[in-house]
Amino acid sequence: MATFISVPLKKSSEVDLVKPLSKFVTATYPPGEEQAEYLRAVDELNKLRKSALGRPLDKHESSLEILLRYYDQLCAIEPKFPFPELCLTFTWKDAFDKGSLFGGSVKLALASLGYEKTCVLFNVGALASQIASEQNLDNDEGLKTAAKFYQLASGAFAHIKDTVLSALNREPTMDISPETVGTLSQIMLSQAQEVFVLKATSDKMKDAIVAKLANQAADYYGDAFKQCQYKENLPKYFYFQDVLPVLAAKHCMMQATAEMHQSALANQKKKFGEEIARLQHAQELVKTAASRYDEYVNVKDLSDKINRALTAAKKDNDFIYHDRVPEVKDLEHIGKASLVKATAVQTPLSQKFTDLFEKMVPMAVQQSVSAANSRKAETVNRLIGSMREATNLCNGVLASLNLPAALEDLSGDAVPQSILEKSRALIQQGGLQSIEQLIKDLPELLQRNREILDESLKMLDDEEATDNELRGKFNQRWNRTPSGDLYKPLRAEGNNFRNILDKAVQADQVVRERYTAHCEMIALLCKPENELSAAIPSANPAKTLQGSEVVNVLRSQLAQLDEVKREREVLEGEVKSVTFDLTAKFLTALAQDGAINEEVMTSSELDARYGSHNQRVQQNLRRQEELLSQIQVSHQEFSALKQSNSEANTREDVLKKLASAHDSYIEISSNIKEGTKFYNDLTEILLKFQNKCSDIVFARKTERDELLKELQQSIAREPSAPSFSVPSYQSNTPAPAGGPTPAPRTVFSQQQPQAKPQPPARPPPPSIAPQAASAAVPVSAPMAPGSSNPPPVAPTGPSQAQGPPYPSYQGYPGYYQMPMAYNPYAYGQYNMPYMPYQAQGQAGYPGAPATQQPYPYPQQPPQQQPYYPQQ
Repeated sequence: MATFISVPLKKSSEVDLVKPLSKFVTATYPPGEEQAEYLRAVDELNKLRKSALGRPLDKHESSLEILLRYYDQLCAIEPKFPFPELCLTFTWKDAFDKGSLFGGSVKLALASLGYEKTCVLFNVGALASQIASEQNLDNDEGLKTAAKFYQLASGAFAHIKDTVLSALNREPTMDISPETVGTLSQIMLSQAQEVFVLKATSDKMKDAIVAKLANQAADYYGDAFKQCQYKENLPKYFYFQDVLPVLAAKHCMMQATAEMHQSALANQKKKFGEEIARLQHAQELVKTAASRYDEYVNVKDLSDKINRALTAAKKDNDFIYHDRVPEVKDLEHIGKASLVKATAVQTPLSQKFTDLFEKMVPMAVQQSVSAANSRKAETVNRLIGSMREATNLCNGVLASLNLPAALEDLSGDAVPQSILEKSRALIQQGGLQSIEQLIKDLPELLQRNREILDESLKMLDDEEATDNELRGKFNQRWNRTPSGDLYKPLRAEGNNFRNILDKAVQADQVVRERYTAHCEMIALLCKPENELSAAIPSANPAKTLQGSEVVNVLRSQLAQLDEVKREREVLEGEVKSVTFDLTAKFLTALAQDGAINEEVMTSSELDARYGSHNQRVQQNLRRQEELLSQIQVSHQEFSALKQSNSEANTREDVLKKLASAHDSYIEISSNIKEGTKFYNDLTEILLKFQNKCSDIVFARKTERDELLKELQQSIAREPSAPSFSVPSYQSNTPAPAGGPTPAPRTVFSQQQPQAKPQPPARPPPPSIAPQAASAAVPVSAPMAPGSSNPPPVAPTGPSQAQGPPYPSYQGYPGYYQMPMAYNPYAYGQYNMPYMPYQAQGQAGYPGAPATQQPYPYPQQPPQQQPYYPQQ
């Protein structure tokens, strides 16, 4: 009775986890102890997969523990690595399909961690069923272990049934389809219930309890049998063809067990007729199982118990009680009691599990931290940008007013001290040559970035074109995700990079135009002091203004403005130095709420960190605005007091241009350096983008090769020719006509065909005399050599077919099968009798006895219609 069903394991192809995961770790985390720790964890994960899937597993709990650890680790790292971007392809074979001569077994390759988890969980359920089937059910420990692992297997298959379609986002192989794993879950649950029946029996529990447990097990087996029988795709598996009779037998046996124990309960209640009726029903059930499924289960022990109980019950009832035996349909239904439940899949499944990447934060937290850093950078850039914009505005206003050079140039012939300081600053920074070299390098950096971007997108274009070509060739058979849909995020990212480069080109053009406008004055400012002094026009002295109140007010206001600018520099440094990390808060939010409201949390933190700095910046800007207004009013008074002549105006214009050239040099130099840094940083980003495109294209090529191989195998397994209808004259045997009897070929068949109705007797040939035409030669009569038309003789019994010229095999009289060498259509799988062809005017063959079947091999006459083999 102890025949239990176990599930075979799925087999996986080897996958290198080290390269893609290590690439992500090195790209995401800076070099150091943390990165080294994660790289070691990646190696350990790869070893764990090889231990779990790369070798045959023993039917022992230690092997199951390895599978559970690997499954738990997959669940733990799923939120920590961007697996859709890594394009790791996992290939698994169908657990039940054993393949064919011309093609391997069915397998599926997907770049999906959910697919890997599903297949590993399938193996968890399969190995658990195998371990349970190996237990010794003669002791309590074995019974408890078997029940535990059958329920674990049932839970694993049930979890796959609920999650496989969402995990794969495509049609799975049949072994992990919802229909298949749902049936497997029901089978495992049935077996767990049967183990409890055995446990209750061995513990000698009350008959009422055992009857309810057995009746519930019978129901479970009945449900499993129906699922196997009525699901269209399941019976085609050889595995399920073997499982079906076991389930049917177990259903009968469990129901018989329930009836047997319920009969004992009826005996206790003095219902002797009911006892006999239930035992008779149990006996019928056991006989059914024994007659139909004897090769799958052993029912002898159960049958003996029932027979002994039935004999004793009948004897007592016949001699003592004389109780009426009711019909089975009139018996009260037996109750049901379930003690089993599919074990829910809740990670960690392994009690010894330790996350190899415990310190690595989930991708949701990483993305939130990245978004928070972006918001922080926007806030910092906004504050610093407003301060730098105010500084540029201040410098522009002072340059337009020729301040402070106008206050230093009261003599009218010497070079103002501020101009000399600006000239020395430009010479120290490299002067005109440094800017020209930086401007010259920009196009090369731009071209390098364009080439990387174009090459990356070209890889996507080439792979997509190949995918579209194969999709047009194979149509619906090419059932993988279209490359155009898969590459949409990458193309959007590539277009974003192209827009960034276009904007950078425009910014470069603005810088060049500004450089061209101030190039002459920057070159003059970079000359030695004597040449600079000679290039500046002289003017009449204005010494009368040196002690003027207006000059003192202007100098005081300019000093205050310099103080405001120095305060902004300090503020800029403080803003840049603010640091904070929201990782801990994001982790807490993810653990408590299951989601992260990054925008609200980041905005709150930014307000707390930068609120005071923002207020100080606004105060500084308002103070500068007030000082500039005052300086403009004072400058108007100063200009009114100065001597107005053309030479002074010319000199002031040159000094203004020199001051503006210095400011433009500083700004242009800063812009070009930022542009150079931008292009270099963008190169690193584009190289990562190129690697991402290369990885996904490589993964798609691998997936394409796997799919092409599967298509070739499926095409090889398809029939080479469509089915066709048999001609009408072959479907019904025509009446034989006279003619010569060809020599048949004799092949001994493994199975004798059923006898067919006797065809009508052959009429006498027209060329034979009437008095001899009514006779036929018996099959056993010898024939003269070379005689093709023997003379007929008088019949001595029932008419028989004319015998062949060669002796036939007496074990199969009158039946001859064409050898395979003569049938080009059979391919070894058909045992098709050749039907004799009868042309008009040709004599028929003699009729055969009722117990025989004529099977001559026809010789095709010249220019006759060709023979079509009977399908």
